[in-house]
Amino acid sequence: MAGETPITIIGNLTADPELRFTANGAPVANFTVASTPRSFDSRTNEWKDGEPLYLRCAVWRQYAENVAESLKKGTQVIVVGKLKASSYQDREGVKRTSFEIDVDEVGPCLRFATAQVTKTTGGGQGGGQWRGNQQSGGGDSWSSSGSSDRNRGGNDPWGAPSQNDEPPF
Repeated sequence: MAGETPITIIGNLTADPELRFTANGAPVANFTVASTPRSFDSRTNEWKDGEPLYLRCAVWRQYAENVAESLKKGTQVIVVGKLKASSYQDREGVKRTSFEIDVDEVGPCLRFATAQVTKTTGGGQGGGQWRGNQQSGGGDSWSSSGSSDRNRGGNDPWGAPSQNDEPPF
């Protein structure tokens, strides 16, 4: 994580996430988050909106498909990721810089809303086992070490449903 700029932003989606596929078939969802600061003006006894900050976000693989299916325009979200800068020249030859968040986590903000969470089935390109900061493909169980019983479905309460489909807790 050295040299990367971590960022967390809370704001509203400006449009539905746009799901696309790369030439080799990897899904990517792009969306923009608008975060507008608010402050209370005690002289007028009113809330005042500041200048909105618009940040583009990108999320990949199965996560991209989940985001595109779950989030819609106007949804207030919390996004955690790495801020990336890209420099380019516009049509007039002026050097410009754009910023984008490489998304690690995104979800609905539940301060003023509720959500119904449905676990996806595993086996997609985005499912995998986390080992440290690296993701390996396959499966849908999560572990900080590759040898846990949870990886085999043994003690994972979120794993495959049991005979009675009741959680073990």
